[in-house]
Amino acid sequence: METKNKEGEKKTSELFKFSGDLDKQSKALQVKYPKLSSEDVKFESGKELDLIKRLENKLQKDRNEVVGILKSNYNSIANAI
Repeated sequence: METKNKEGEKKTSELFKFSGDLDKQSKALQVKYPKLSSEDVKFESGKELDLIKRLENKLQKDRNEVVGILKSNYNSIANAI
């Protein structure tokens, strides 16, 4: 589902849900993006949007890019098992 913000840009309103070993995912993100701190990748259940916003700010990427990074990171870890 997409909506438009006040600037008329499309914005994805779908929620991203995390699964798998979040500790491994956090560590993998920190390896791939060394400027991320433990606080930046801290995950709290039900607060997915907070994590995404922190990563958007720290990585200077938009929401879709951050979700893509998280999905890619999850797939990398899942395939390594």
